[in-house]
Amino acid sequence: MKKTVFITGASSGIGLATALYFYSQGWNVIASMRNPGQRKTLLHEKGLPDLVHLDVTDGSSIKAALRYAVDKYQKVDVLVNNAGYAVYGPFEASTPEQVKKQYETNVFGLMEMTRAVLPLFRAQQDGLIINVTSMGGRLGFPLYSIYNSTKWAVEGFSEALQYELRSHNIRVKTIEPGVIKTDFYDRSLDRSVGTVENDPYAEILRRAQKSLGEGGMASGSEPSVVAKAIFRATTDGSRRLRYPVGSDAKLVNFLRFILPSQWLFAILEKFTLG
Repeated sequence: MKKTVFITGASSGIGLATALYFYSQGWNVIASMRNPGQRKTLLHEKGLPDLVHLDVTDGSSIKAALRYAVDKYQKVDVLVNNAGYAVYGPFEASTPEQVKKQYETNVFGLMEMTRAVLPLFRAQQDGLIINVTSMGGRLGFPLYSIYNSTKWAVEGFSEALQYELRSHNIRVKTIEPGVIKTDFYDRSLDRSVGTVENDPYAEILRRAQKSLGEGGMASGSEPSVVAKAIFRATTDGSRRLRYPVGSDAKLVNFLRFILPSQWLFAILEKFTLG
């Protein structure tokens, strides 16, 4: 019997690549997104039949999407919590509305998706929750303070949740991509729009923009690399919690383990700000 994976944020980037890869491996794939009509032609051409509306900040759409999956396939084996985006810029220049929206999508939406699927997984006495976080969930980066804080929250949530669910044969894993070549740095990036008197952050923003222009944070691994890592985490049969993805994410984790904090922070500042 085919297994079924439910993926949030599947309209582009990592979510889209993951949906296509699981489908190529013979899985039933529920590809959920806020505006499935905009991606219908592309994904149907690729053979994916199940495009479902889902806004992780809307509880009724979460319930409807899961009900569709269960009605069609009777069982969901894996939930991939991938939906998310980033607020970029100085914290002081962000608005309360930006901070709230960032948490509603990256943290509270992920939690509500998880809460919704748990009764199904407990009834099955089987299930896997994969939360797509970031190397920024293990280490802070300049001008990503709000985004990093959400990914740290998801890392802590995932690490603690695994203990609660073990007796129900439900596993929890996190995927921690480094820089990935997606529209994350374009369409999925929300820049701080608040005003700060005398623009005291102009210098750090200039340095960051120069670094981006030189290809630093704008280059990285292909989304397919993350898709394959998610599939590997799904099928390896282990209870391993964390999966860094990409040479940069693996290097950052290694350096954090071996270097004093001040040295590591100096290296990251040099790399990200020039």
